[in-house]
Order: sequence, then C-alpha cells, then structure tokens
Amino acid sequence: MADTSRVTITLPTEQVQALKKMTDNVSGYVAEAVARRIRGELLAEEMHRYQEEYGEFTAEELAQARAEIYGQGERGTGAAAA
Repeated sequence: MADTSRVTITLPTEQVQALKKMTDNVSGYVAEAVARRIRGELLAEEMHRYQEEYGEFTAEELAQARAEIYGQGERGTGAAAA
C-alpha cells in the first residue's frame, strides 16, 4: 500500500452529499480526482515545454493525437478534450 497522509479539507455540503451517494470511499475518490488533475497539469507543462522548443503543434499532429487517445474518427468532448 502507498504511503498516505491525513489531511483535512473543506468542501461544500452539496458536494459531500453527492460524493457519499456515489461512493463509500470518499478518500479514494478524492485521491483519484487529485491524481487525475496532477497528471493533467504535468502533461500540460510538458506540452508547453515541447512547443517552446519545437514550435506549435500542427492541426495534423493534434488530429493524430486525438485519434490515438479517443480512437479513429472520434473527438473527445468535455474537459478531457480541452
């Protein structure tokens, strides 16, 4: 098991109620959400560094990346596509 640390957070009551309806493991759910956010921010930083060194991604490169991530002919929707 990974090392863990106890922290106290404050969330709006409505969010806590919704979380408790979705999962019995609120800590695990929140940990996964935080991990997803960290991965996204690290990826964004790496993409920014790459573009600073090699130039902006072309439309073709972006289309190829989307196809690999979401499957051929599919476009991502929502926040994941941003």
